[in-house]
Amino acid sequence: MINWVLAEVDVRVAAEHEGQLIAAYHRLIALPPPDGLLQTELLRGQDGGWRIQTLWADRLALEAVRASSEGPTAPHLFRDLDADVSFEIFEVVDEWVTPEPESLR
Repeated sequence: MINWVLAEVDVRVAAEHEGQLIAAYHRLIALPPPDGLLQTELLRGQDGGWRIQTLWADRLALEAVRASSEGPTAPHLFRDLDADVSFEIFEVVDEWVTPEPESLR
């Protein structure tokens, strides 16, 4: 049974703030990862749209980080960037992972 959850933070920032967003994300991922964090990505969309996706071992791990006042979290990255932000949590109900090609081994 899969217990993973995917958290998505959707962000719109002005073009002049994109470098700050990328730098803030790099600072965040340079920290020791919180318990239960399996994967994270910073994705650039179109017209100033950005997304940070984080995959968590379970909802409890995600909620523990969100409730903690220690250290930065993804939503904290946007407070100084005059960004429009939305946040959603998805339960992973199934998955399929592409096998790693032999050329990458």
